[in-house]
Parts: sequence; C-alpha cells; structure tokens
Amino acid sequence: MAKRGIIIVAGGSGRRMQSALPKQFMILGGEPVVVRTINTFAEAVPGAEIIVVLPEEHLALWKNLAARFDVAVHRVVAGGKERFDSVKRGIEALSPEVEYIAVHDGVRALVSKKLIVRAMLEVEHNDAVIPVVDVVDSMRRIEGDGSVIVPRGELRIVQTPQLFRAEVLRRAYTQPYDVCFTDDASVVEAAGCRVTLIEGERSNIKLTTPEDMSWAEWALEHKE
Repeated sequence: MAKRGIIIVAGGSGRRMQSALPKQFMILGGEPVVVRTINTFAEAVPGAEIIVVLPEEHLALWKNLAARFDVAVHRVVAGGKERFDSVKRGIEALSPEVEYIAVHDGVRALVSKKLIVRAMLEVEHNDAVIPVVDVVDSMRRIEGDGSVIVPRGELRIVQTPQLFRAEVLRRAYTQPYDVCFTDDASVVEAAGCRVTLIEGERSNIKLTTPEDMSWAEWALEHKE
C-alpha cells in the first residue's frame, strides 16, 4: 500500500482572533484546535506520517500542550519566514518512502474524515487535487477609483487539504519563493503541473475570528 504523509501547517497568531494565545492552540470542543486537526487526519489515514509545522517560538508551548491532551503520533518541525518555507521544511521532514502528501491548514479543524479520504483516493489518479466550494456572494474587482462585477460562476473558494503525488510536490518546492505562491497548488502550477478540483465542504472553514470559533463550537455541539 502506498505510504502517505500529512503536513499540518500551524503558524497562525491570535491577532485577528483577538487572543494572546495563538489560534491553533485555542480550545475548541474541549481540546486545542490543532489537536483536533491532527487526530482527524490520524483517524482518516491510519499509518500516515504526520508532520506538524510550528513557529519556532511556539515549540515549547506546544510540547506542554501536547503532554496534557490525547494527541495522535506526530513529529514537529520549526517553520520558516513564509508559508512556502514552512511547507518546504515539512516536506523535508517526511521519509523518502512517502508517495502521496497532503498539506493542511492547522486551523481548519472541522475538516471531515470523509473529505480527507475522498481527496486521498482522487490523488491516486491525478498529480494534484484541491477541494473548492462555490462562491455564493456577489464579487467585485477594484479597478482604479471604481469597481467591476466579477461573474461568480467563474470563481471558486480554495480549501485544504491539498493533495499531491510526492515527487510532484517535492520537485515544485525546489523553485525559489515567489510572492504569487498563495497556497501549495499555486506552487505546483508554477512548476507546470495541472491541478484537479474536487468538491469541498462549507463547514471546512479556516478559524480566523472570534465569530468563527463561536460558529465552530455550535457546529460541534450540533454534529450528528
């Protein structure tokens, strides 16, 4: 069976969350956000290597937290200046036997095991797979002093986990950093790889604000 690797990037701060505690360590449903994320992946992909990438200044805090909660087996590496650098360090920490790699935002703690498994199966037939959801709001693009409507049917909201054949992702991350690299899909596209879209989940939000945390708590309490 092909070996899988999971890179969970958890480098956020508490600024927009209005918290002194980094958002990935805030308590959600009785456990830190990133603990919930790690455990969901461990249950969805048994036997996968899990690498958690954290800012170096948060390593001691995480060691203390991880000792107090039931968290699946994982390894921790220090991230870099940009998200690009952090993912690259996560890739380097995986064993060379890994054939497929998932990269996930640590604060997308409500991702379902169903989506993870579906994406893992899809990447066996594609080089790169990312979940997306439709845009439901009207969208405008700023042009000079005005703005123009953007057809929302042409847009999609990108989520994680983003899945890749390991050799594709490793090769893509040998490129120098570019400011246009907003996610891992943009990195592999710049290396000439085609990206396949699959249906994501509206509940798979990136926890960024206090309102997001309140909604996530409500969602967990009402989960069937």
